[in-house]
Amino acid sequence: MANSTQLKSDALLEQMKQHLTTDAGKQITKKIGLVYQINIAPKKLGIDEVTYVVDLKKGEVTKGSYEGGKPDATFSFKDEDFVKVATGKMNPQIAFMRGAMKIKGSLSAAQKFTPEIFPKPSKM
Repeated sequence: MANSTQLKSDALLEQMKQHLTTDAGKQITKKIGLVYQINIAPKKLGIDEVTYVVDLKKGEVTKGSYEGGKPDATFSFKDEDFVKVATGKMNPQIAFMRGAMKIKGSLSAAQKFTPEIFPKPSKM
């Protein structure tokens, strides 16, 4: 049973959604043009995951699995690790090597998934 604890990632992805509607966000969409699915687990990878789609073709962030075929890359994170990577506190390569981030799909697509695509956190 998935509980409705607020993930820190929810707030971050909400900011991302707003960010993609700005000019800076539209530049990112234009530059990257890929679809990412992000699975975020409260405590342990693979358990009670919340899924988001960051669609950098359309410039949208939606909750739930990707409907339009297969995402270019799928990431799995624990909530706190996702926040660290997205805010630039943890290098994505290091997260991957430590097993804090799992990737399925295209590695070249995955490499374009960097902290630069996220809005700079105002206050978390």
